[in-house]
Amino acid sequence: MFHVVLFFMIILLTIGSFVNLWKSIGDHSRLYSASLICVVSICLLLLFFFTRVFALKAQDRAIRAEENLRHIVLTGKLLDSRLNIRQIIGLRFAPDDEFVPLAKRAVDEKLSEDEIKRAVKNWKGDYYRV
Repeated sequence: MFHVVLFFMIILLTIGSFVNLWKSIGDHSRLYSASLICVVSICLLLLFFFTRVFALKAQDRAIRAEENLRHIVLTGKLLDSRLNIRQIIGLRFAPDDEFVPLAKRAVDEKLSEDEIKRAVKNWKGDYYRV
C-alpha cells in the first residue's frame, strides 16, 4: 500500500496540481490556491521520500550495532572500522561460525555486499527488516 498505492496517488496529485496551476495562470483569483496545492503536493512527495530514507538509515544503524555486538561476543573486539555499512549489512546473513572469517575477508579483499552474500554458505535470514 505504501510503496505502490500511496506513491501513485501522490504522483497523480502532483501532476494534477501542476495542471491546475498551469490553467490558473491567467485567473488571478485561482492562482494563489493553485500554487499552494502545488507546494503541498511537493511537500507530500518529499515527505514520502524522506519517510522511507530515514527509516532505512535507522535500520542500518541498528544493523551496525547488532553486528558489532555479535563480533564482540564472538571475538572480544569491535568490527574492523574499515568495513562500510553495505558490507556490514551483507555480513548479517552469515551464521556465527562464518561471520568472523568472512568479516576479515571482506576487509582484506574489499568485498562488496553482494560478494559477501554469495560467500555465505549457510544463509541466516533477516526477517525483521522493513
